[in-house]
Amino acid sequence: MARKYIDCRHIPSDKNCTVAISGSEEEVLDLAVIHAVVSHGHDDPYELRKQLRPLLMDAPDAMSATA
Repeated sequence: MARKYIDCRHIPSDKNCTVAISGSEEEVLDLAVIHAVVSHGHDDPYELRKQLRPLLMDAPDAMSATA
């Protein structure tokens, strides 16, 4: 299973947030929605999930990232 990630630095915001989340696609989406609601004040988790899904990126392979 390919790991995915999302990085707040790639999404414009007033907070200049630096949070990055990685894991399975569903884990990343779940945590990104929670983060967006709690930290950024978003209020529609269902719509937000649809907006965030296309922003997920493939995470670099952990082995090559540490080599």
